[in-house]
Amino acid sequence: MKPNNNQYSQKISVFHGRQAPEEGTLVGYGAVIDRLKLTMPLPSKLALISTKNRRYTNSHWLVLTPRHAPEDNLYKQLVFGLKYEGLNLLFFKKLFQQVSKEEVAALVQMEPTGQYSRKIWFLFEWLMGYKLDIPDLTQGNFVNLLDEEMQYAAVTPIKSSRHRINNNLPGTVDFCPLIFKTEKLENFIAKNNPDSIKTTISGFRKDILLRTSSFLLLKDSKASFSIEGETPTQNRAIRWGKAIGQAGSKPLSPDELCRLQQIVIENSRFTKMGYRTEGGFVGEHDRETGEPIPEHLSAKAADVETLINGLINSANYLESTNFNPVLAAAKIAFGFVFIHPFVDGNGRIHRYLIHHLLAAMKYSPQGIIFPVSAAILERIADYQRVLEAYSHPLLDCIEWEKTAKNNVKVLNDTIDFYRFFDATPQAEFLFECVDTTIHQTIPAELNYLQKYDQMKQWLDNQFQMPDGTVALLIRFLEQNQGTLSKRAKEKEFAALTPEEVADIEEKFNTIFTENT
Repeated sequence: MKPNNNQYSQKISVFHGRQAPEEGTLVGYGAVIDRLKLTMPLPSKLALISTKNRRYTNSHWLVLTPRHAPEDNLYKQLVFGLKYEGLNLLFFKKLFQQVSKEEVAALVQMEPTGQYSRKIWFLFEWLMGYKLDIPDLTQGNFVNLLDEEMQYAAVTPIKSSRHRINNNLPGTVDFCPLIFKTEKLENFIAKNNPDSIKTTISGFRKDILLRTSSFLLLKDSKASFSIEGETPTQNRAIRWGKAIGQAGSKPLSPDELCRLQQIVIENSRFTKMGYRTEGGFVGEHDRETGEPIPEHLSAKAADVETLINGLINSANYLESTNFNPVLAAAKIAFGFVFIHPFVDGNGRIHRYLIHHLLAAMKYSPQGIIFPVSAAILERIADYQRVLEAYSHPLLDCIEWEKTAKNNVKVLNDTIDFYRFFDATPQAEFLFECVDTTIHQTIPAELNYLQKYDQMKQWLDNQFQMPDGTVALLIRFLEQNQGTLSKRAKEKEFAALTPEEVADIEEKFNTIFTENT
């Protein structure tokens, strides 16, 4: 279709159910999405020209003054979007699928050497995979495709001489979620740098570090199962913990992901292993009819291989650069769980991928595991909201029907929804979990083990207790706020005199309470 060049901006107070902070004129990506009926979720922030000559931003709106208003034609709306709203790859892919290459070429030729026309030109050829009938540029400065003041970019851009563009996208054409720079993320990055992590564990003996790592591995493994509503056997939890402990040691590949699924799924008699061959969803079934009630619709089975290959290639690319490891982990791990390539095991492998990126990119110290799943479990409601921030807006963009087995069959083209999404909410959430791990969980466990060893040494010197008896005694004291219960004094520790019990309780409270 050929778009009308003068019907994009529109006066609004409410747009698609989203209340504007004031009456104004919708411009930029939102205006084009509505005018051309592009099938995609709305951007997290929409742009509004204020009637009150004010400029501000909140969680859902970017409000600018009338002097920022673009001319009401497609090219100027796109320039406005790139300049003020950041790069939205899904938007441009949907746009280019709707307008002809001749119309795109005409847009580019409006300002042949302008930085924004060159960005549009590059994006068309990169996203669509074929060249416009426009000669290469031979002069002019190179400009960054992604505005690094607004979004996190690849550290080492790939130069495109044809467009005089520095391609600084942190991913590949088959998988490239983007993350906006926010005050919260910038603070987390500054606070949680490799030096601060080293400071956290400096001064602790190597044996305590190793024991802490073993405990945190098991804790993380059990938490990952708990998130899925499962209570694993001790052996199963230990087995998955060992797999987490090896994260980062093997390169990601389709075979590696399938190997991890085999470790996660203890009994595969009722689960088809490997990539899905049918549709998939997360949600419930109607109790009476059995019909699916999706909360999340997975990628089409036919798209899974392409998407996972793109995800792996992007992960390998990010690993080879100085891209922030936590941001990389957010993009890759959440991208994986949104694709949902397997019938079962996706959630635990999604959290494994966080460990993999942090270890492979040498963010977590060697031998120390960040118990991210345990931190997620403590924030399970926030975790659910972060997943829904992606999944729920997508439900309105996917056409599906139920199958004879009460599964779902997706009817429209959805592959780009899983390639190009805004991963900012997921990155902020993951950094919160990592921040808690670095500054609370790991120090608390290291300090506990130091106190445990101090108490154990005192008990060894005073009573020559076996290790198992020491562990039992300390556990009883912890459970009863530093005193031995009447039952413990009469049964397990009947050999102790009242004076010895009093000494033990006093020593325990001195070490574990007064030194806290």
